[in-house]
Amino acid sequence: MRGAEAVLACLREQGVDTLFGYPGGMILPLYDALYAQDEVRQILVTHEQNAAHAADGYARATGRVGVCIATSGPGATNLVTGLATAYMDSIPMVAITGQVDISMLGRDAFQETDILDVTMPVTKHNYKIKNAVDLVPTIRQAFDLARSGRPGPVLLDVPRNLFFEEVAYTPEKPQERTPGKPDADFIICAAEAAAEIVSAERPLVIVGGGVISAGTSAEVTAFIEKYHLPVVHTLMGMGAVASTHPQMLGFAGMHGEKAANYAIGAADLVIALGSRFADRQTGNLSKYTANRKFIHIDIDPAEIDKNIENSLGLAGDMRTILGLLMRQAPKSNLAAWWEQIRTWQEEYDYDYHVGRLTVPWALNQVAQNTTGKAYAYATDVGQHQMWAALHLRVEEPRTWLTSGGLGTMGYGLPAAMGAQIAWGDQRRVIHITGDGSIKMTGNEFYTIARLGLPVISIIANNRSLGMIRQLQKVLYEERYIACELDHEMDYVKYAESFGIKAIGVSTQEEFAEALRCALADRTHPRVIVMDVWRSFVEPMAKGGARIDEFVDFK
Repeated sequence: MRGAEAVLACLREQGVDTLFGYPGGMILPLYDALYAQDEVRQILVTHEQNAAHAADGYARATGRVGVCIATSGPGATNLVTGLATAYMDSIPMVAITGQVDISMLGRDAFQETDILDVTMPVTKHNYKIKNAVDLVPTIRQAFDLARSGRPGPVLLDVPRNLFFEEVAYTPEKPQERTPGKPDADFIICAAEAAAEIVSAERPLVIVGGGVISAGTSAEVTAFIEKYHLPVVHTLMGMGAVASTHPQMLGFAGMHGEKAANYAIGAADLVIALGSRFADRQTGNLSKYTANRKFIHIDIDPAEIDKNIENSLGLAGDMRTILGLLMRQAPKSNLAAWWEQIRTWQEEYDYDYHVGRLTVPWALNQVAQNTTGKAYAYATDVGQHQMWAALHLRVEEPRTWLTSGGLGTMGYGLPAAMGAQIAWGDQRRVIHITGDGSIKMTGNEFYTIARLGLPVISIIANNRSLGMIRQLQKVLYEERYIACELDHEMDYVKYAESFGIKAIGVSTQEEFAEALRCALADRTHPRVIVMDVWRSFVEPMAKGGARIDEFVDFK
């Protein structure tokens, strides 16, 4: 068969049913092969960056490898932000880019770009295939690499002429990797970690995105319940343990809940599961690590001691490690520790009785109306993202989609689209964004409307780049520049121009009714535009301080 047909055969073999892309001359042979079949659905987006974000959203929602395709030159370079987003958050993706014919490589041909050098820092691996005989095995290797170990994006650059060459293809089942058995030293190390857990007086668990990638939410929940451990989540770990679990203290980090951050500050042992101790999580590292021990469990050995030195590190399969930790008998009494934690929770419980429309109030309304039901949430990046992490309630893994590591404005809408396509009518996506982020990729409303996807978008219009403005208040003595969006834009008409039902709201009553109508309309996209005044995300940890020292905005 021709190379293009072999590519599609490999995609089907790897379980791919959907890919996201945008055509161009060098990738067009692959689109021509897509024309003659209906097993792999192609989704035409409005921009290649959105193809990458949509594949990312699809992957986060399903746990499978997301796939995007683009042509050479600007098509390929437009994928870079999406690849970097997936790379920072360890999301399995395969991107296939067309390239100029092999005979034209290095001649500055039309739309020729060395996409391998461009993407090397933001992919797990990348390949330029120069021989048709390597096409099939390289695609298989790319998928295996994307999903194995610490997941991540892989790029395949395919010169156009290879799509036309004859390729031998014999079906194969995808490789299934099983974790190796731990050796004696590893078992001893795990026993040492378990002993630390049961002897600690103030232990605390941090769950990160690695728990979701490993598919170990049930095992982690059993682990914290056995030892009666308080647990917090990172931005990427939301949903790893249900937000409503009685031992869950909530979001921790720079904008984390005060009770969660106070608990970290007072803990004598921190057990990190699938979390890399990023700067937004820790604040000042020397103050974060003072007077406490750390147990760090991660699939990637490179993460152990990278940010937190001298931790008791266990690198490997999380399910295996948790099984070893569960062998220890639990400590009988953490009553004093829990009493202190409950005191913090009561003292710093959020008061939603504000009497006016605010984003936290609105997101609390979303939580009350969707918790325990078949919904998922996707956010862009900024103040609304932090408010969503603080005020939504995420009960299941893979129902929270956000750009954690790279912090990509514009991620939310195409990611919501990819997830909604993955779930079909089994689950509905609510997209939360701001007036800054929606301008980045709002053109994807076109695809959402064209496909009739029932995504609900909630736009917080505060006429500013809110997080930039907040940082300028805290760090730059209120020297506000390049953050205020005072030129009027009608986001309702913008959404309606795509054929989407939209409504603007400015009161609590109007929002409640708009949300009710949106949730009731299960088959069409909806947009709610909230007209809210500028405010600040609280809490906010002080820069260079302990994670439990907060900025006073009063």
